[in-house]
Amino acid sequence: MIKRIDRKAVRLKKHKSIRKNVVGVAERPRLAVFRSLNHIYAQVIDDQHGVTLAAASSLDPEFKAAELSGGNIAGAQKVGELVAKKALDKGIKQVVFDRGGNLYHGRISALAESAREAGLSF
Repeated sequence: MIKRIDRKAVRLKKHKSIRKNVVGVAERPRLAVFRSLNHIYAQVIDDQHGVTLAAASSLDPEFKAAELSGGNIAGAQKVGELVAKKALDKGIKQVVFDRGGNLYHGRISALAESAREAGLSF
């Protein structure tokens, strides 16, 4: 018998493990990233109140105007800039990064680095 790995189950297990330690509070909310094959999404979340403070994705109108794809590194960088800009407009400068169970590599690291360059600190 061939043993198959359920990638989604592995990612969700890692995400659950990460979320035990990563909690967003009002002073330092959580920057959560979700990656699909074609798009990438980022949210700044206050877990104490269960509120999304800022969000950006590859489906936003600002992103569409740039004519990029959410499935590549350039698109992830643009989403990182957008979410950082929206967070800074709300007065949020420090966040806790939640990679969502994905490896800190490729599109995830590109989003994080561009958010740092745009002014967020984590």
